[in-house]
Amino acid sequence: MRFIRKINDFPYSIFESGSILTIGSFDGLHLGHQKLIQEIRDESERTGLPSVIMSFEPTPAEFFQKNPPSRLMRFREKYVALRKSGVDVFFCPKFDEDMQNYSADDFIRILLIQKLNIKSLIIGDDFHFAKNREGDYSHLESVHEILNFKLKKISSVIYNGQRISSTLIRKYLHLGQLKNAKKLLGKHYRMSGRVVEGEQLGRDLGYPTANVNILRRKTPIMGIFAIRVHGLNSKPLEGVASLGVRPTFYEGKKPLLEVHIFDFDENIYGKYIDVDFIAKIRDEKRFSDANSLINQMNMDAMKAKKLLSENSGERIR
Repeated sequence: MRFIRKINDFPYSIFESGSILTIGSFDGLHLGHQKLIQEIRDESERTGLPSVIMSFEPTPAEFFQKNPPSRLMRFREKYVALRKSGVDVFFCPKFDEDMQNYSADDFIRILLIQKLNIKSLIIGDDFHFAKNREGDYSHLESVHEILNFKLKKISSVIYNGQRISSTLIRKYLHLGQLKNAKKLLGKHYRMSGRVVEGEQLGRDLGYPTANVNILRRKTPIMGIFAIRVHGLNSKPLEGVASLGVRPTFYEGKKPLLEVHIFDFDENIYGKYIDVDFIAKIRDEKRFSDANSLINQMNMDAMKAKKLLSENSGERIR
């Protein structure tokens, strides 16, 4: 997959014959996103033109809002997932003041025609673009024949009568409804990061943990979870994890992901791992003393093993 960041350094030769494009945030790469990606891949295979995903970094929501919603994926996680999806090009320009001021016509003329030379544009049914979200499907429909590109609108994927969206997934994660989130994502919810050295508090309590640097200021999911870890063995390793601010010891501002892997005692500092959240056990809470916390951790570990056993047939990478 070719990654393109800067508009001014655009390698036009890649798109000399044209391209097949879809546009969106692709946060979480849920089933709706996967449907769009499959559509551009199918059209790419039919025409021989490169498939292109266009997104923005930071996201428009992060640019405009003081308190934007938590991302389901960090940028690196999105990049890795898109690379595995089989698309040819990931075009991710910076969303800034210049970008927000593009009119719908300029967005189409400069980005879609001059830069990407699109021959086919495939979008979701809720797609809006350009300044004040003035661009939509009807605007594209009025110009696509004149500008010589095909236009296709893909209907949303529906689950339990609701449109699958990153917003709905965040809601399920916040409520601890990981099974519902998994059905919308098509996979277990996952966070990734590098194992860094911590304060050894878990080891002192009898539960050594891998401290995963998730590089997030906030997260859509908090609490104690049954998890599986990928990236350390040929098979996933099972364990229990805490994702939160550790209220018993100190009330931190940034969420910490601490993973205890069952029957595992290796030095994994510096390793980059993927953590799948299988089931929620409970919310974080403050304990009056270390012994009370240890007793709860013992119960959490037993509960995690039970939940993982019940989900043993659902190991989705």
